[in-house]
Amino acid sequence: MAIIVCSLARVPGMIAARRFDRIVSLLDPDTPFPDSGGVGRHLRLGVHDITELYAGQVPPMATHVENVLKFVADWDRADPILVHCYAGISRSTATAYTIACALNPDTDEGEIAWTLRRASASAWPNTRIVALADAALGRGGRMTKAVEAIGAGHAWHDVGAADPFEIPSKYGAAA
Repeated sequence: MAIIVCSLARVPGMIAARRFDRIVSLLDPDTPFPDSGGVGRHLRLGVHDITELYAGQVPPMATHVENVLKFVADWDRADPILVHCYAGISRSTATAYTIACALNPDTDEGEIAWTLRRASASAWPNTRIVALADAALGRGGRMTKAVEAIGAGHAWHDVGAADPFEIPSKYGAAA
């Protein structure tokens, strides 16, 4: 089943339109998390969309990535997972990419990254989240290099929020 990515504003409509197994929300710590609309499993991560350390900001940390990996470890993929951040561009795309890489350990990281790029021209995965996931999954820098190869997407201030999109949760022979 798919990994679906959207912005915060699109979450209620996505929940109304589809049945989700679980939701991952990545929002600034002071932003209220959306109602899960009856979805039983909802991981809420209060983290700023930053790649460097700034005073007063909560950067993505290894514990955030570990929480995501634990959260999806038992996902049977019968129903999709919804991943969102504020604009559906950076934190959520990095997390969707992380999930796809984690669930497909034998799939080339570049294949997954290019699938992400084809699905969304605005995808601009948070490089700190990707680097932390790369380390946690023992990918030896390949996830980071693959995201660098697809290039930056459109900045949120240029597009407002990304259109919802999806990528597969299974690649290769398992697809």
